[in-house]
Amino acid sequence: MRGTYLLMAAGAAYIGLFVIEPLAVRDIASIGVVLASGYALVSSVIRRKAGVSGQVALTEARTERVAAMTGIEREAAEKDVTVREFDPRLDLIAPILGFVGVVAAGLEAGGPAWLAVSRFVVGALFLGVVTDAMLLGHWYLVQPGLARGALLELVYWTGWLWVPEVALLLVPTGMISAINGTIDDGYNGLLTWFWVMCAITTIGLVITTRLALKERAYSAVMAATGLLYLAILTAFGTDLVARALLSSAR
Repeated sequence: MRGTYLLMAAGAAYIGLFVIEPLAVRDIASIGVVLASGYALVSSVIRRKAGVSGQVALTEARTERVAAMTGIEREAAEKDVTVREFDPRLDLIAPILGFVGVVAAGLEAGGPAWLAVSRFVVGALFLGVVTDAMLLGHWYLVQPGLARGALLELVYWTGWLWVPEVALLLVPTGMISAINGTIDDGYNGLLTWFWVMCAITTIGLVITTRLALKERAYSAVMAATGLLYLAILTAFGTDLVARALLSSAR
């Protein structure tokens, strides 16, 4: 995930500096996200042999419980005690810098400042959490023994963030203006109704994913990951199509 967002931030920095009109705070924040993500990624690789204390403690407790019930002794997983454990606080630096850049971009976007900033911030959270859910789903495909709590939480937040995401995009001047014909999308309403279907399909996929994860079988995780693949496409359609239409209406 760190590598994925590092590449996204690098792309944002390049576009901000060389493709569109530069904006100092936004572009510096993008570069900061690249550096912070890179540092956290390198640190996590260097310190991976130290393991994660919570996971190690859980594994040892389970091993002791199994040994007490069956009498089968298993050796504890090896870990390098000479290496310090990765500090998860390093992962907070990139999103903090990214938040500053998103707010700066929202203020520069035009229109009512509160609406533009709200759309940018909520949109970043919404697209970020659905991307995280899709990426995390792949870990469950190769490590089916993982607890589903983290994936369930991401699906939960995707569903809840869908509400303010769509609501803010409807606020005038918003997609409600495109639906009633005040804004011409240039395709006889095709893009407008494409956006409507993206929004409806996204929440439908989120609900279906949540229902799939209620099943205990391994195939449930496979189904959830496939559904999240579709959800990330419709989620980006919900956000980006609306932004394209509304920017052309200014």
